[in-house]
Amino acid sequence: MIRVLKILVVLGLLWSAWWYGAGYMMRRSIANWFDAQQEHGWQADYAAMSTSGYPLHLITALDNPALADPATGIAWQADWLHLQSPAIWPGWLSLQFPASPQRLSWLDRTAVIAAQDMHADLHLAPGLGLELERMALQSGPLSVRREDGTLFTAQTIAMTMVQTDRPEVYDIDLDAAGVIAGPLLRDDPVSNSTLPETFGSLAVTMRVGFDRPWDRRALEERRPQPAAIDLSLAQIEWGPLQVKAAGNVTVDEQGFPDGQVTLKAVNWRDMLVLARESGALSPRSAAASEQVLSMLSGIGGKGDALDATLALRNGKVYFGLLPLGPAPRLILR
Repeated sequence: MIRVLKILVVLGLLWSAWWYGAGYMMRRSIANWFDAQQEHGWQADYAAMSTSGYPLHLITALDNPALADPATGIAWQADWLHLQSPAIWPGWLSLQFPASPQRLSWLDRTAVIAAQDMHADLHLAPGLGLELERMALQSGPLSVRREDGTLFTAQTIAMTMVQTDRPEVYDIDLDAAGVIAGPLLRDDPVSNSTLPETFGSLAVTMRVGFDRPWDRRALEERRPQPAAIDLSLAQIEWGPLQVKAAGNVTVDEQGFPDGQVTLKAVNWRDMLVLARESGALSPRSAAASEQVLSMLSGIGGKGDALDATLALRNGKVYFGLLPLGPAPRLILR
């Protein structure tokens, strides 16, 4: 019995040494990363850092973290951020976000995000590169607003990103439930009717091949860029407004897509008005889009229904041989 107790004491001491050592290394790695970003010209700071969770977990708490990348104009700050992992392997990491407001800025715009039970689970491959094998982002009730009003709220949002047998290729799924657009979008100036508060569906399923796997370089250097996109389905249903898209494209080094996308839309004229009234499209762009879509709906649809296959090549969008306008550039900043 005494021998068993001695063995347990020794094992306990060894485990305690491991836990404190792993906690120290985690704090040291985080501090070094923040220092490295400051050397690259970022704003990267926090008020305090501590570790808890003994004996089974490592929970590293950052108070008042703030990050800002001057090259892209993107900045984020929050009251705190918790990084939790099993003590035996820090590569299974869970990021816990606060229920208090988070601020996300890009260029001269700022959005305030308030989310309940928002967390991201990361499975990272062993090694210094910390290659991403799987990510799952989930949130309970969430709202996103700007100074001029609420953009949208949602009951739940879930996104997964899973590495395939090719390290640079990921399966990505996005599903949002109980999405409610802000008051500005809910007023339908065309029909003088009120759209339903809640979206019927908002989902995306696709496989994306990047120019390299997602790993620690995605934060330290640059984001991996999409090279090929297999869009199985993108779907939005909001009362009488419905849009579905599917297609396959490759993306060149300048971010221009090449391939085909099938687009199906119902009541697209109302969608244009909503986009114009919300500021997503300028009046000039909305008018030009309406002329093009009117032609497409006359050829491949009926009135307010649009069913067309669009080709993307040479930096432009084509319907058959007819150029419709510039293609979007797919670049992750």
